[in-house]
Amino acid sequence: MFAAYCRLNLHVGQSWRDVVRATSATIKPRHRFARSVRSARHKWFRMMLDEHLDAQELYRVAMGGWA
Repeated sequence: MFAAYCRLNLHVGQSWRDVVRATSATIKPRHRFARSVRSARHKWFRMMLDEHLDAQELYRVAMGGWA
C-alpha cells in the first residue's frame, strides 16, 4: 500500500480531504460511483488514510518531534 500512497504525490502536511481527493482521482470513473464496489472503494480510502497517518508519524519522528 505504501507504493500506491507514494504515487499520490502528497505532502505529509496535507489534510485527510486532500488524500481522499487524490485517491478518488486514481479510481476509474466507472468504479468511482458504482454501488457494487462501494465497500471495496471505502476500504481503499481507509488504507490510503492509514498510510497518510503513518507517513505523518514517521515525519514527526524524523524531525525529532518538532512538527
